[in-house]
Amino acid sequence: MALSYGLFICFLLWGGTELCYSQPIRQRGTPRVVVKCLEAQLVVIVSKDLFGTGKLIRPADLTLGPEDCEPLVSVDTDDVVRFEVGLHECGNSLQVTEDALVYSTFLLHNPRPVGNLSIVRTNRVEVPIECRFPRQGNVSSHAILPTWVPFRTTVFSEEKLVFSLYLMEENWSSKKRSPTFQLGDTAHLQAEVHTGSHVPLRLFVDHCVATPTPNRNASPYHTIVDFHGCLVDGLSDASSAFRAPRPGPETLQFTVDVFHFANDSRNMIYITCHLKVTSADQVPDQLNKACSFSKSSNSWSPVEGTADICHCCNKGSCGIPSRSRRLVGQGQESASRRRRHVTEEADVTVGPLIFLGKTGNPDPDVEESTSSLTSLMLGLVLAMVASLTLANIVLGLAKWRQAAFHPGK
Repeated sequence: MALSYGLFICFLLWGGTELCYSQPIRQRGTPRVVVKCLEAQLVVIVSKDLFGTGKLIRPADLTLGPEDCEPLVSVDTDDVVRFEVGLHECGNSLQVTEDALVYSTFLLHNPRPVGNLSIVRTNRVEVPIECRFPRQGNVSSHAILPTWVPFRTTVFSEEKLVFSLYLMEENWSSKKRSPTFQLGDTAHLQAEVHTGSHVPLRLFVDHCVATPTPNRNASPYHTIVDFHGCLVDGLSDASSAFRAPRPGPETLQFTVDVFHFANDSRNMIYITCHLKVTSADQVPDQLNKACSFSKSSNSWSPVEGTADICHCCNKGSCGIPSRSRRLVGQGQESASRRRRHVTEEADVTVGPLIFLGKTGNPDPDVEESTSSLTSLMLGLVLAMVASLTLANIVLGLAKWRQAAFHPGK
Protein backbone atom coordinates (compact mmCIF):
# COMPACT_ATOMS: atom_id res chain seq x y z
CA MET A 1 0.00 0.00 0.00
CA ALA A 2 1.24 3.51 -0.79
CA LEU A 3 2.42 5.61 2.13
CA SER A 4 1.11 9.18 2.32
CA TYR A 5 3.42 11.83 3.73
CA GLY A 6 1.35 14.93 4.43
CA LEU A 7 -0.38 17.35 2.11
CA PHE A 8 1.22 20.22 0.19
CA ILE A 9 -1.08 23.24 -0.18
CA CYS A 10 0.05 26.37 -2.07
CA PHE A 11 -1.81 29.64 -2.51
CA LEU A 12 -1.20 32.15 -5.30
CA LEU A 13 -1.99 35.62 -3.97
CA TRP A 14 -3.10 38.57 -6.04
CA GLY A 15 -0.18 40.23 -7.80
CA GLY A 16 1.66 36.96 -8.37
CA THR A 17 2.93 36.50 -4.79
CA GLU A 18 3.15 32.84 -3.90
CA LEU A 19 2.49 31.46 -0.41
CA CYS A 20 3.05 27.75 0.31
CA TYR A 21 2.06 25.77 3.39
CA SER A 22 3.31 22.23 3.56
CA GLN A 23 3.87 19.18 5.75
CA PRO A 24 6.63 17.58 3.69
CA ILE A 25 8.88 14.61 4.30
CA ARG A 26 11.62 16.00 6.53
CA GLN A 27 14.91 14.85 7.94
CA ARG A 28 16.48 17.11 10.59
CA GLY A 29 14.44 20.07 9.32
CA THR A 30 15.39 19.69 5.64
CA PRO A 31 12.38 19.48 3.25
CA ARG A 32 12.61 16.53 0.88
CA VAL A 33 9.83 17.76 -1.45
CA VAL A 34 9.26 21.39 -2.47
CA VAL A 35 6.09 22.50 -4.29
CA LYS A 36 5.60 25.79 -6.17
CA CYS A 37 2.23 26.83 -7.59
CA LEU A 38 2.64 29.40 -10.38
CA GLU A 39 -0.07 31.17 -12.38
CA ALA A 40 -0.25 28.44 -15.04
CA GLN A 41 2.34 25.91 -13.93
CA LEU A 42 3.11 23.46 -11.13
CA VAL A 43 6.74 22.93 -10.11
CA VAL A 44 7.71 20.00 -7.85
CA ILE A 45 11.31 19.51 -6.69
CA VAL A 46 12.17 16.18 -5.04
CA SER A 47 15.40 15.39 -3.21
CA LYS A 48 17.02 12.17 -4.41
CA ASP A 49 17.62 11.40 -0.73
CA LEU A 50 13.85 11.25 -0.31
CA PHE A 51 13.87 9.21 2.90
CA GLY A 52 16.89 10.92 4.49
CA THR A 53 18.80 7.64 4.73
CA GLY A 54 21.57 8.45 2.28
CA LYS A 55 20.23 5.91 -0.25
CA LEU A 56 19.29 7.87 -3.36
CA ILE A 57 16.13 7.09 -5.31
CA ARG A 58 16.05 6.77 -9.09
CA PRO A 59 14.31 9.54 -11.11
CA ALA A 60 12.65 6.80 -13.21
CA ASP A 61 10.72 5.67 -10.11
CA LEU A 62 9.03 9.08 -9.73
CA THR A 63 5.87 10.16 -11.58
CA LEU A 64 3.39 13.01 -11.17
CA GLY A 65 -0.39 12.75 -11.39
CA PRO A 66 -2.81 10.06 -12.62
CA GLU A 67 -1.25 10.17 -16.10
CA ASP A 68 2.21 9.31 -14.72
CA CYS A 69 4.03 12.40 -16.02
CA GLU A 70 7.80 11.93 -16.00
CA PRO A 71 10.32 14.40 -14.50
CA LEU A 72 12.66 16.62 -16.47
CA VAL A 73 15.85 14.99 -17.66
CA SER A 74 18.59 15.21 -15.01
CA VAL A 75 22.19 14.10 -14.73
CA ASP A 76 23.63 11.72 -12.17
CA THR A 77 25.33 14.56 -10.29
CA ASP A 78 22.05 16.37 -9.61
CA ASP A 79 20.78 16.18 -6.04
CA VAL A 80 17.14 16.72 -6.97
CA VAL A 81 14.51 15.57 -9.46
CA ARG A 82 12.37 18.34 -10.98
CA PHE A 83 8.85 18.36 -12.46
CA GLU A 84 7.44 21.32 -14.42
CA VAL A 85 3.90 20.77 -15.76
CA GLY A 86 0.86 22.84 -16.62
CA LEU A 87 -1.92 23.03 -14.04
CA HIS A 88 -4.27 21.22 -16.43
CA GLU A 89 -1.76 18.50 -17.38
CA CYS A 90 -0.97 15.04 -15.99
CA GLY A 91 -4.62 14.33 -15.14
CA ASN A 92 -4.74 17.01 -12.42
CA SER A 93 -8.29 17.46 -11.12
CA LEU A 94 -9.96 20.84 -10.71
CA GLN A 95 -12.50 21.68 -8.04
CA VAL A 96 -14.27 25.04 -7.92
CA THR A 97 -15.32 26.27 -4.48
CA GLU A 98 -17.04 29.49 -3.52
CA ASP A 99 -13.78 31.36 -3.05
CA ALA A 100 -11.03 29.31 -4.73
CA LEU A 101 -9.95 27.16 -7.65
CA VAL A 102 -8.34 23.99 -6.28
CA TYR A 103 -6.02 21.88 -8.46
CA SER A 104 -5.27 18.43 -6.96
CA THR A 105 -2.68 15.82 -7.91
CA PHE A 106 -0.10 13.57 -6.26
CA LEU A 107 3.60 12.68 -6.46
CA LEU A 108 4.22 8.93 -6.62
CA HIS A 109 7.43 7.06 -5.80
CA ASN A 110 6.99 3.51 -7.10
CA PRO A 111 10.29 1.61 -6.76
CA ARG A 112 10.98 -1.17 -9.27
CA PRO A 113 13.61 -3.92 -9.19
CA VAL A 114 16.98 -3.13 -10.74
CA GLY A 115 18.44 -5.44 -13.38
CA ASN A 116 17.74 -9.12 -12.78
CA LEU A 117 16.87 -8.64 -9.10
CA SER A 118 13.33 -9.31 -7.88
CA ILE A 119 13.49 -7.17 -4.73
CA VAL A 120 13.19 -3.48 -3.85
CA ARG A 121 14.63 -1.72 -0.81
CA THR A 122 12.53 1.43 -0.56
CA ASN A 123 8.85 2.12 0.08
CA ARG A 124 6.12 3.11 -2.33
CA VAL A 125 5.21 6.69 -1.36
CA GLU A 126 2.30 8.86 -2.41
CA VAL A 127 2.34 12.61 -1.63
CA PRO A 128 -0.95 14.51 -2.23
CA ILE A 129 -0.52 18.03 -3.65
CA GLU A 130 -3.01 20.91 -3.91
CA CYS A 131 -2.76 24.38 -5.48
CA ARG A 132 -5.39 26.93 -4.38
CA PHE A 133 -6.08 30.11 -6.36
CA PRO A 134 -8.42 32.79 -4.94
CA ARG A 135 -11.45 33.70 -7.05
CA GLN A 136 -12.11 37.06 -5.39
CA GLY A 137 -10.10 40.27 -4.99
CA ASN A 138 -10.45 43.85 -3.85
CA VAL A 139 -11.66 46.37 -6.44
CA SER A 140 -12.35 50.10 -6.33
CA SER A 141 -15.89 51.24 -5.53
CA HIS A 142 -15.69 53.93 -8.23
CA ALA A 143 -17.82 53.53 -11.32
CA ILE A 144 -16.30 51.59 -14.20
CA LEU A 145 -17.07 52.61 -17.79
CA PRO A 146 -18.81 51.40 -19.79
CA THR A 147 -21.62 50.78 -17.32
CA TRP A 148 -23.48 48.46 -19.72
CA VAL A 149 -22.47 45.00 -20.93
CA PRO A 150 -23.40 43.64 -24.39
CA PHE A 151 -26.14 40.98 -24.23
CA ARG A 152 -23.96 38.33 -25.93
CA THR A 153 -21.24 38.79 -23.32
CA THR A 154 -23.77 38.46 -20.49
CA VAL A 155 -25.19 35.19 -21.86
CA PHE A 156 -21.72 33.69 -22.31
CA SER A 157 -20.77 34.55 -18.72
CA GLU A 158 -23.92 33.01 -17.28
CA GLU A 159 -23.73 29.75 -19.23
CA LYS A 160 -20.10 28.90 -18.51
CA LEU A 161 -20.32 25.87 -16.17
CA VAL A 162 -17.62 23.82 -14.45
CA PHE A 163 -18.24 20.07 -14.00
CA SER A 164 -16.30 17.84 -11.59
CA LEU A 165 -16.22 14.21 -10.43
CA TYR A 166 -14.15 12.91 -7.54
CA LEU A 167 -13.84 10.22 -4.86
CA MET A 168 -15.24 10.88 -1.38
CA GLU A 169 -14.60 9.37 2.04
CA GLU A 170 -17.15 6.85 3.31
CA ASN A 171 -19.00 9.45 5.40
CA TRP A 172 -19.21 11.83 2.38
CA SER A 173 -17.70 14.62 4.53
CA SER A 174 -14.52 15.20 2.52
CA LYS A 175 -12.62 14.30 -0.61
CA LYS A 176 -10.82 10.93 -0.43
CA ARG A 177 -7.11 11.37 0.20
CA SER A 178 -5.92 8.03 -1.24
CA PRO A 179 -7.15 6.31 -4.43
CA THR A 180 -6.38 2.81 -3.10
CA PHE A 181 -9.05 0.17 -2.43
CA GLN A 182 -9.32 -3.48 -1.47
CA LEU A 183 -11.44 -5.67 -3.72
CA GLY A 184 -14.82 -5.82 -2.02
CA ASP A 185 -14.67 -2.15 -0.92
CA THR A 186 -17.15 0.46 -2.08
CA ALA A 187 -16.10 3.60 -3.95
CA HIS A 188 -18.04 6.76 -3.06
CA LEU A 189 -18.26 9.21 -5.97
CA GLN A 190 -19.62 12.75 -6.10
CA ALA A 191 -20.49 14.64 -9.26
CA GLU A 192 -20.89 18.43 -9.11
CA VAL A 193 -21.50 21.42 -11.31
CA HIS A 194 -20.47 24.92 -10.29
CA THR A 195 -23.25 27.16 -11.54
CA GLY A 196 -21.71 30.55 -10.78
CA SER A 197 -24.22 33.25 -11.69
CA HIS A 198 -26.32 30.82 -13.72
CA VAL A 199 -29.97 30.17 -12.91
CA PRO A 200 -30.43 27.19 -10.49
CA LEU A 201 -29.60 23.89 -12.24
CA ARG A 202 -30.04 20.19 -11.52
CA LEU A 203 -27.15 17.83 -12.32
CA PHE A 204 -27.54 14.31 -13.79
CA VAL A 205 -25.09 11.50 -14.48
CA ASP A 206 -26.14 10.48 -17.97
CA HIS A 207 -23.66 7.66 -18.62
CA CYS A 208 -20.56 6.17 -16.92
CA VAL A 209 -18.01 3.65 -18.16
CA ALA A 210 -14.98 2.08 -16.44
CA THR A 211 -11.77 1.34 -18.38
CA PRO A 212 -8.25 0.24 -17.41
CA THR A 213 -6.78 3.47 -18.89
CA PRO A 214 -7.93 7.12 -18.98
CA ASN A 215 -9.10 6.53 -22.57
CA ARG A 216 -12.88 6.23 -22.23
CA ASN A 217 -13.08 4.21 -25.46
CA ALA A 218 -10.47 1.64 -24.38
CA SER A 219 -11.12 -2.10 -24.04
CA PRO A 220 -12.05 -3.90 -21.93
CA TYR A 221 -14.74 -1.66 -20.46
CA HIS A 222 -17.62 -1.97 -18.02
CA THR A 223 -20.75 0.19 -18.16
CA ILE A 224 -21.80 1.57 -14.76
CA VAL A 225 -24.56 4.04 -15.70
CA ASP A 226 -26.50 3.79 -18.95
CA PHE A 227 -29.79 4.75 -20.63
CA HIS A 228 -29.76 8.38 -19.41
CA GLY A 229 -29.27 7.75 -15.70
CA CYS A 230 -29.91 4.04 -14.98
CA LEU A 231 -27.20 2.73 -12.61
CA VAL A 232 -27.01 -0.67 -14.33
CA ASP A 233 -24.01 -1.84 -12.27
CA GLY A 234 -26.50 -2.52 -9.45
CA LEU A 235 -28.20 -5.23 -11.54
CA SER A 236 -25.28 -7.64 -10.97
CA ASP A 237 -23.96 -8.89 -7.63
CA ALA A 238 -23.05 -5.30 -6.68
CA SER A 239 -24.86 -2.90 -4.34
CA SER A 240 -24.06 0.17 -6.46
CA ALA A 241 -26.70 2.90 -6.15
CA PHE A 242 -27.40 6.63 -6.25
CA ARG A 243 -27.63 8.31 -2.83
CA ALA A 244 -30.92 9.95 -1.89
CA PRO A 245 -31.72 12.63 -1.08
CA ARG A 246 -29.21 14.85 -2.86
CA PRO A 247 -27.08 17.33 -0.89
CA GLY A 248 -28.32 19.89 -3.41
CA PRO A 249 -29.66 20.04 -6.98
CA GLU A 250 -26.17 20.76 -8.35
CA THR A 251 -24.68 17.64 -6.67
CA LEU A 252 -25.29 13.91 -7.23
CA GLN A 253 -23.65 11.15 -5.19
CA PHE A 254 -23.44 7.42 -5.92
CA THR A 255 -21.56 4.29 -4.83
CA VAL A 256 -19.85 1.63 -6.94
CA ASP A 257 -18.52 -1.71 -5.65
CA VAL A 258 -14.84 -1.92 -6.59
CA PHE A 259 -13.96 -4.48 -9.27
CA HIS A 260 -11.17 -5.41 -11.67
CA PHE A 261 -11.16 -6.71 -15.22
CA ALA A 262 -10.74 -10.47 -15.56
CA ASN A 263 -7.60 -11.65 -17.36
CA ASP A 264 -6.12 -8.14 -17.11
CA SER A 265 -2.92 -7.66 -15.12
CA ARG A 266 -3.47 -3.96 -14.46
CA ASN A 267 -4.61 -3.20 -10.91
CA MET A 268 -6.39 0.07 -11.62
CA ILE A 269 -9.49 1.45 -13.31
CA TYR A 270 -10.63 4.88 -14.49
CA ILE A 271 -14.28 5.98 -14.43
CA THR A 272 -15.49 8.47 -17.06
CA CYS A 273 -18.97 9.94 -16.70
CA HIS A 274 -21.03 12.10 -19.03
CA LEU A 275 -22.60 14.83 -16.86
CA LYS A 276 -25.39 17.19 -17.89
CA VAL A 277 -27.74 19.74 -16.34
CA THR A 278 -31.33 20.85 -16.63
CA SER A 279 -33.19 23.73 -15.05
CA ALA A 280 -33.74 23.01 -11.34
CA ASP A 281 -37.50 23.50 -11.71
CA GLN A 282 -37.76 21.01 -14.60
CA VAL A 283 -39.51 17.80 -13.57
CA PRO A 284 -37.23 14.71 -13.98
CA ASP A 285 -38.19 12.47 -16.90
CA GLN A 286 -36.85 9.44 -18.83
CA LEU A 287 -34.03 11.48 -20.37
CA ASN A 288 -33.06 13.28 -17.15
CA LYS A 289 -33.12 10.99 -14.12
CA ALA A 290 -31.08 9.12 -11.51
CA CYS A 291 -32.40 5.57 -11.02
CA SER A 292 -31.10 2.76 -8.79
CA PHE A 293 -32.04 -0.93 -8.76
CA SER A 294 -33.21 -2.49 -5.48
CA LYS A 295 -32.69 -6.26 -5.22
CA SER A 296 -35.03 -6.53 -2.22
CA SER A 297 -37.99 -5.12 -4.16
CA ASN A 298 -36.68 -6.18 -7.59
CA SER A 299 -37.51 -2.74 -8.96
CA TRP A 300 -36.01 0.60 -9.99
CA SER A 301 -36.48 3.78 -7.95
CA PRO A 302 -35.50 7.42 -8.74
CA VAL A 303 -33.66 9.88 -6.53
CA GLU A 304 -36.47 12.31 -7.31
CA GLY A 305 -39.52 12.23 -9.56
CA THR A 306 -42.18 9.58 -10.09
CA ALA A 307 -41.31 5.87 -10.25
CA ASP A 308 -42.52 5.52 -13.85
CA ILE A 309 -39.52 7.47 -15.22
CA CYS A 310 -37.35 4.43 -14.31
CA HIS A 311 -39.51 1.82 -16.08
CA CYS A 312 -37.49 2.22 -19.25
CA CYS A 313 -34.39 0.93 -17.38
CA ASN A 314 -35.91 -2.56 -17.52
CA LYS A 315 -36.38 -2.25 -21.28
CA GLY A 316 -32.79 -1.09 -21.81
CA SER A 317 -34.00 1.85 -23.88
CA CYS A 318 -34.82 5.36 -22.67
CA GLY A 319 -35.11 7.42 -25.79
CA ILE A 320 -31.97 5.86 -27.37
CA PRO A 321 -31.31 2.59 -29.25
CA SER A 322 -31.51 -0.48 -26.97
CA ARG A 323 -27.86 -1.41 -27.41
CA SER A 324 -25.47 -0.05 -24.77
CA ARG A 325 -23.71 3.05 -26.04
CA ARG A 326 -20.16 4.19 -25.34
CA LEU A 327 -19.31 7.77 -24.45
CA VAL A 328 -19.09 10.21 -27.34
CA GLY A 329 -15.46 10.41 -28.48
CA GLN A 330 -13.51 13.57 -29.15
CA GLY A 331 -14.41 15.26 -32.40
CA GLN A 332 -17.93 13.76 -32.33
CA GLU A 333 -21.18 15.32 -31.15
CA SER A 334 -24.49 13.74 -30.16
CA ALA A 335 -27.70 15.18 -31.59
CA SER A 336 -28.66 16.54 -28.19
CA ARG A 337 -25.30 18.29 -27.82
CA ARG A 338 -25.67 20.02 -31.18
CA ARG A 339 -28.98 21.45 -29.97
CA ARG A 340 -27.43 22.95 -26.81
CA HIS A 341 -24.33 24.77 -25.63
CA VAL A 342 -21.46 22.31 -25.06
CA THR A 343 -21.04 23.87 -21.59
CA GLU A 344 -24.37 22.30 -20.53
CA GLU A 345 -22.76 18.83 -20.53
CA ALA A 346 -19.27 17.39 -20.22
CA ASP A 347 -17.27 14.16 -19.92
CA VAL A 348 -15.30 13.98 -16.66
CA THR A 349 -12.83 11.25 -15.60
CA VAL A 350 -11.79 10.20 -12.10
CA GLY A 351 -8.91 7.83 -11.42
CA PRO A 352 -6.97 5.82 -11.18
CA LEU A 353 -8.80 3.73 -8.58
CA ILE A 354 -6.01 1.40 -7.45
CA PHE A 355 -7.11 -1.92 -5.95
CA LEU A 356 -4.80 -4.05 -3.83
CA GLY A 357 -6.45 -7.44 -4.49
CA LYS A 358 -7.77 -10.19 -2.25
CA THR A 359 -5.94 -12.20 0.36
CA GLY A 360 -5.77 -15.96 0.29
CA ASN A 361 -5.30 -18.57 -2.42
CA PRO A 362 -6.93 -17.44 -5.67
CA ASP A 363 -6.83 -20.91 -7.25
CA PRO A 364 -9.94 -23.00 -6.34
CA ASP A 365 -8.34 -26.21 -7.70
CA VAL A 366 -5.46 -25.82 -5.25
CA GLU A 367 -7.89 -25.18 -2.40
CA GLU A 368 -9.94 -28.27 -3.32
CA SER A 369 -6.81 -30.42 -3.57
CA THR A 370 -5.56 -29.18 -0.18
CA SER A 371 -8.96 -29.88 1.40
CA SER A 372 -9.05 -33.44 -0.03
CA LEU A 373 -5.53 -34.19 1.26
CA THR A 374 -6.46 -32.90 4.71
CA SER A 375 -9.59 -35.10 4.81
CA LEU A 376 -7.57 -38.16 3.76
CA MET A 377 -4.95 -37.63 6.47
CA LEU A 378 -7.65 -37.15 9.11
CA GLY A 379 -9.32 -40.39 8.03
CA LEU A 380 -6.05 -42.34 8.34
CA VAL A 381 -5.41 -40.97 11.83
CA LEU A 382 -8.93 -41.93 12.99
CA ALA A 383 -8.51 -45.44 11.54
CA MET A 384 -5.23 -45.92 13.41
CA VAL A 385 -6.79 -44.76 16.70
CA ALA A 386 -9.72 -47.17 16.23
CA SER A 387 -7.38 -50.09 15.51
CA LEU A 388 -5.27 -49.45 18.62
CA THR A 389 -8.39 -49.14 20.77
CA LEU A 390 -9.78 -52.45 19.46
CA ALA A 391 -6.43 -54.23 20.07
CA ASN A 392 -6.37 -53.02 23.68
CA ILE A 393 -9.92 -54.31 24.25
CA VAL A 394 -9.11 -57.79 22.81
CA LEU A 395 -5.92 -58.03 24.92
CA GLY A 396 -7.84 -57.06 28.08
CA LEU A 397 -10.51 -59.75 27.45
CA ALA A 398 -7.84 -62.42 26.92
CA LYS A 399 -6.16 -61.61 30.27
CA TRP A 400 -9.51 -61.65 32.08
CA ARG A 401 -10.42 -65.11 30.74
CA GLN A 402 -7.01 -66.51 31.67
CA ALA A 403 -7.38 -65.21 35.27
CA ALA A 404 -10.92 -66.63 35.54
CA PHE A 405 -10.15 -70.22 34.41
CA HIS A 406 -6.66 -70.52 35.89
CA PRO A 407 -6.77 -68.71 39.24
CA GLY A 408 -3.58 -70.29 40.51
CA LYS A 409 -1.46 -69.05 37.73
